[in-house]
Amino acid sequence: MSEQQPVIVAGTRTPFLDSAGLYADMMSYELGAEALRGLLARSGVPATDIELVIMGTVLHEVETTNVAREAMLAAGMSSRTPAYTVAMAGISPNVGVMNLCDQIRLGRLKLGIASGTENFSDVPVRLGQGIRRALMKLRQRKDFGDRMKVLGGLRLRDFGLDIPDGSDYTTGMTMGVSCERMVKGTPVSREACDAYAAESHAGAVRAAAAGDLATQITPVTNKAGDTAEADNTPRADATAERLGKLAPVFDRENGVITPGNASRFTDGAGALLLASHEEATRRGLKPLAIVRDYLLAGVDTLQDEMLLGPAMSIPPLLARNGLGFADVGVWEIHEAFAAQMLVNMACMADANFVRARHGHDMPHGEIPRDRLNTWGGSLSLGNPFAATGCRLLLTAAQRLQREGQRFAVVSTCAGGGLGAALLLENTDAM
Repeated sequence: MSEQQPVIVAGTRTPFLDSAGLYADMMSYELGAEALRGLLARSGVPATDIELVIMGTVLHEVETTNVAREAMLAAGMSSRTPAYTVAMAGISPNVGVMNLCDQIRLGRLKLGIASGTENFSDVPVRLGQGIRRALMKLRQRKDFGDRMKVLGGLRLRDFGLDIPDGSDYTTGMTMGVSCERMVKGTPVSREACDAYAAESHAGAVRAAAAGDLATQITPVTNKAGDTAEADNTPRADATAERLGKLAPVFDRENGVITPGNASRFTDGAGALLLASHEEATRRGLKPLAIVRDYLLAGVDTLQDEMLLGPAMSIPPLLARNGLGFADVGVWEIHEAFAAQMLVNMACMADANFVRARHGHDMPHGEIPRDRLNTWGGSLSLGNPFAATGCRLLLTAAQRLQREGQRFAVVSTCAGGGLGAALLLENTDAM
């Protein structure tokens, strides 16, 4: 193994909580700081030894434009440690991991943190565009008459609030509407979606009862003194039968997506400590997994394939490493919607689809359900966008150790028709 091979040596996350709950009095950078503090405590690595902090986020707060810097300073880390923020929709934390790995392979650094934070309890709501632009003009106009002209140009509609609705800027569609369009023409049924969502909840409930999820979590105490020690999103009563009673929300007549088989807006943060293999060995840190390879991708058409990122990124990643689907023992794929998962899985099992999109030499295959998201997924654990990638990677690395498998694939779809896939390898199974 190369001495400069990047490895994941530790990871943690805050409990993932439904929005407008215990984290409601915290800003996103404060949640990120909780994850960073927890990671440093868990790893035992002195904060001053960290050479770089990268943090992903999707909901940008204008007061903390470089949320990575604010979070690491709030966590008590040295101001001499540089930090920067990355944004690539839901795969933002994955990009942070990739950036760190590139620098480790190049020998530019030996030890760094990739992280992500999201707080939907504190969504940045702005004044409407009309009043914002008028206010900026007023700052530049010194003459009273000019100022009155600016004010006179305002209309009642300009005084509304600009509240983010989650729509993709290019298509104007929400992810749910986009997913319903992606499902059209496929055999994916409402019943299959509900059954998949029920499996996700059952897996999370089992993992929580077994203590698997607790191994990831750093408890968080809010400003009121209330403490969260576990996720509050998995539900033991989320059976296929109960989920089947919910009405579709995006296509009320023929849709398959309901509140029960879609991931929820959730608050949370996560952090991963990465090092070169040489540095981990020198410090006596046992790697959880090698980050063997990674790939970013885009879809062919945003209108009908917005969430097809896994099917566009996983086959070429496997091909580049001489692997097939059967060689992968651990799968962790972001569950934006049950329908999105089922469509992506069907596409990757379809030789015609894979060859048409990726070429004749690309692997295709089934993803066994008993190897996929066995500790629950985003449908049950929620989706704090830029923290989900940290959870997926940490879970995959832990499962590699627990299950004795050699390879894990972590993949995520994202707004803007983007996708990412990462290949992890278990050092003990080589």
